[in-house]
Formats: sequence, structure tokens, C-alpha cells
Amino acid sequence: MSGKRIGFASSIGFGGSTVGTLYRSMSDRQAEEALRAAYDAGLRYFDTAPLYGYGLSELRFGRFLRSVPRESFTLSTKVGRYLVPPRGETVDQGIWANALPLKPVFDYSYDGTMRSFEQSASRFGFASFDILYIHDADRFNHGAHYDRIFGQAMDGCYRALDELRSAGDIRAIGVGVNESDVATRFLRAADFDAIMIAGRYTLLQQDALTDLVPEATAKGVELVAVGVFNSGILAASAANAAGSTYNYGSIPPEIAEKARKLREVCDAHTVPLQAAAIQFPLRQPAISAVVIGMGSAKEVAQNNEWAKWPIPPALWADLRSAGLLRADAP
Repeated sequence: MSGKRIGFASSIGFGGSTVGTLYRSMSDRQAEEALRAAYDAGLRYFDTAPLYGYGLSELRFGRFLRSVPRESFTLSTKVGRYLVPPRGETVDQGIWANALPLKPVFDYSYDGTMRSFEQSASRFGFASFDILYIHDADRFNHGAHYDRIFGQAMDGCYRALDELRSAGDIRAIGVGVNESDVATRFLRAADFDAIMIAGRYTLLQQDALTDLVPEATAKGVELVAVGVFNSGILAASAANAAGSTYNYGSIPPEIAEKARKLREVCDAHTVPLQAAAIQFPLRQPAISAVVIGMGSAKEVAQNNEWAKWPIPPALWADLRSAGLLRADAP
């Protein structure tokens, strides 16, 4: 493995999905205000992807980040998709409330990766990135085609990214996926610097302790935790928890019950459940950063408050005693 540390400029990162209009629309001005609030609050890691708003998030990130010193922040985006004009084809915008009128195309080939990198550079106005993650090469996105996609990502994406890293166009190669065993398979296959794991190391689920965390620790690869609210259930207030989501879908009864018990323990210690959800992954030494999607200056302030909320050690002990955390979770 490369053995070098990435050196994330902050342990809390600003995720670009919300300014890409995930679930709700927002203006350029609102996005600018959220990004400015994050930077002013000391957040210095910014992560996005071509998928988010079909290029809109990258455009908004670039517009703001070009206004601050480049050396002051860590920047990551992703490959595995590029964007094309739909040329009369109807494009499903899915979960994006107001995406750009472009069509995302999955492509894990060498040429597709270079095309994605070049498009992102153009949208940002930057010649290089700190990290490029291979995005969504997992079962969640590709189902029965996952094994074929894995092979394409290793033969195409990884080869292209390794060349970009060697040339100094990127500092680090990563993978961003939704399953810990998939992430572990990538780790064992090549020389990666970082893994972004979604929803698999949270208060609700610590699946990554089985395979990914030990493998990353042994290889000196840094982990970035995203989806720490499991898409919403851990971010919701008690009053609207039932109307929230779990991993972008409906909430299974057993997950709703576990979330309720987690909230009860947090309430007993006068700690917001959201604060515990943000801070818990960072107690794991292998995890260098937590990335959270934020869509307004108010959300930035609230997440920043939760990230700094004083949490007594007794809270973690009580969660473990109640069987709500794995015994091997720090």
C-alpha cells in the first residue's frame, strides 16, 4: 500500500448531495450561503460527485471553493459516471429535485474514468483533486451485475486513477460504496488510500467491524464514514421519526425499535441522538472523517453544534450494556 496519510483538513466534512438538490430544490444563493457557513465554521473537507444534481453540486462547489485558498481545504469527488446531453431522451431525475438537464452514464472503463475526471475538473475549475473515489461499484447499485462491474472498475477506473496519482493530478485513490464486504474486496485487490463507506459504521449498524475496519487498519488505509444518520432515521426528531427514512427507503420495524432505544439512552444523558450519531464513528481510530450533507447555513450550525456536543463516557457504556453497540466498537 502507499502508506501515506491523506491529511484531511477537518474531521467533519461537507457532503455535496444536498446542494445538488437531494429531495428538495435550492437556489445558487442558498447553496453559496451553506458552503460559506461551513467554511467559516471550520469545515475544511468538501466531498461531492458528478451524480449529485447531475453536475449541479460540482458547479456550486467550484464557484465557492475558487474564492478561498486552495491549500486550505481537502477536496474529493468521484468517478464511475459522466454526464451527456440527453438529445431528446427523457431522463429520470430520481431523488434530485432540480437536477441539471443532463443524463448520467455509468462507465467504469479507463476512458470513461478519464472523461469523468476531465468533466469534473471543468465544472470545478481546478486542475487536480485530493481524492477521487470509484463511486457505487457495489450490489446496491448493480445487483446481479456487481461482479462484472467490480472487474471493470479494477481494470478501468483503478488503472486510470493510478496513472493520475502517479502524475500528481490526484493525491489519493478511494472507493465509495454501500457494503463493507465490497469495500474490503477492493482493499484486498489494489493500492487504495481511502474508503468511503455509507451507512455501515453508524449507531444503528457496525457491520464494517467484521471485515473492513480490520483490513483498513492492517493496511493503513483511511476510512471516511458517510450516511451516519442512515439516510434520516437518526437525524429525525422524536416527533417525526416515524416519517423518516432508513437507507433511502421505508423503515423496518426492528430498525425503528432499535432507533427508539438509542434515543431513550441518549435522552437519559441529555444528549441529542444526532450528536451521538455524528461523534460515534470518529471514536473508531480507522475513521479519519465523517461527511454530512447540509443544505443551509442553519443546518451547518446545527450539525456543528452536534459535532461538538459534550458526550459523557457513560452514554457509550450504557449503549453497549443495552446491546445497542457491538462489544468490539470503541
